[in-house]
Amino acid sequence: MTDWTSGYVADIGYTYGYYDALNPLRANLALLKEGLAPPQVATACELGFGQGLSINVHGAASGVQWYGTDFNPAQAGYAQELAAGIDGGPRLFDQAFAEFCSRTDLPDFDFIGVHGIWSWISDENRAIIVDFVRRKLRVGGVLYISYNTQPGYAAMVPMRDLMTQHAATLTPPGAGVLAKVDGALAFANRLMATNPLFARTNPQIAERLKFMETLDRHYLAHEYFNRDWLPMSFADMAQLLSTAKLDFACSAAFTDLVPALNLTPDQQLLLKELGDPTFRESVYDFMVCQQFRRDYWVKGKRPLRAVECAEQLRAQRVVLCEAPASVTLAIKGALGDAALTEAIYAPIIELLGDHAVRTIGDIEASLRSEGIVLGQLHEACLLLASKGVLAAAQDPTVANARRPQTDRLNRRLLRQARCGGEVSTLASPVTGSGIPVGRFQQLFVGAILQGKQQPSEWAHHAWQVIKASQQTISKEGVVLAGDEQNLSELTAQATEFRERRLPLLRAMGIV
Repeated sequence: MTDWTSGYVADIGYTYGYYDALNPLRANLALLKEGLAPPQVATACELGFGQGLSINVHGAASGVQWYGTDFNPAQAGYAQELAAGIDGGPRLFDQAFAEFCSRTDLPDFDFIGVHGIWSWISDENRAIIVDFVRRKLRVGGVLYISYNTQPGYAAMVPMRDLMTQHAATLTPPGAGVLAKVDGALAFANRLMATNPLFARTNPQIAERLKFMETLDRHYLAHEYFNRDWLPMSFADMAQLLSTAKLDFACSAAFTDLVPALNLTPDQQLLLKELGDPTFRESVYDFMVCQQFRRDYWVKGKRPLRAVECAEQLRAQRVVLCEAPASVTLAIKGALGDAALTEAIYAPIIELLGDHAVRTIGDIEASLRSEGIVLGQLHEACLLLASKGVLAAAQDPTVANARRPQTDRLNRRLLRQARCGGEVSTLASPVTGSGIPVGRFQQLFVGAILQGKQQPSEWAHHAWQVIKASQQTISKEGVVLAGDEQNLSELTAQATEFRERRLPLLRAMGIV
């Protein structure tokens, strides 16, 4: 019998994560930082959409027509169920890349997203994706792709190979994938405890194994235990994508676009001396010991004149998607923690604290008396977006038109929250993307939509739901004993939710 999985872990599902880099609107700030023309995106495609949360959020919240595939039928079925409630929603398939990419009924795309799976598939499938991008990405279109990379993952390759060998040969027959993962991790830690020379030569491996112990086992199974696993260098990626007529545009990790966060002055000077862009990116990866790249590539890179770039930047809409009091003026780069300049960031956060959508040009005009120039404002938007406290925003006309579709998707996700907390994202028509909303907060929102008005009512609703599902209420990993204490804790959380989080969710069009 043919193995339809081709060595890919398929007997357990992937996690229910949301990935904002797959939102085409997000790319504009980064492309304009590099002086490049962003595309107008009407059609988009995600290859390997997993559980399909991202593609459904983007399909519901924006006017973009999405297509996508994931060969795992269980995952595709869940994603299709979400999409069925969205008018004009994503068109989703459960086909392998070879089958999907050869379809004759697909349009050309302005944006193609490939998140994570590139490192976990065969060379044959990578070639199929490159050919698909060559044929189906429009001129001027953007490819977003993320992948494990060297040199940061180089030392992990032999340890990963050893763990998969253990899973294949020493796990008892009939054991499931999760048992294989646990067994391989336990063995790897036992090996490290013997202080082998490999551990002394590569001390970061022991720390990585400790970190892996904290991660979702479903994620680890898909990340490390497929048959194919290849951390690829940037140079090798560039060579492959050049056959699809793609040029590297910039990193989709916005902190990478601010060199001072990641490079010493000497390192910055050395990079400036390197004329070849591929070699420069390769050297950068050595400087920061890059483990995971998230990049934008463009078919037909079109530089903008300075005046054009400034005009387009000023037209970009943004919105603060976190309570101002929760925003810290610190950020982490490759060099460690860095402070954000209060004289620049505090006025921006204060201005945006009402969660109204503004253009960057409007913000610039409002803060002119603060001495904040356009370049500083652009960088601030990038770094606040990287912290998840600011997002690109849609034209209000589009946002209003999409509200019925995000309401439908969110109601489906809120029903799911009654049974578990796998999904921690709801769709916002304001940003065209997802907003983090934890399970308890989702239950509070569900109560509000049922007409309940007071935090005590929201808490009682959440308490009844969790009690009915025979789950334990906890906060920050601490199990709370007794029904009264549970209800009291939930009421406190609901009161805090009313004061701090609910105004934001209303502004984001979620409530």
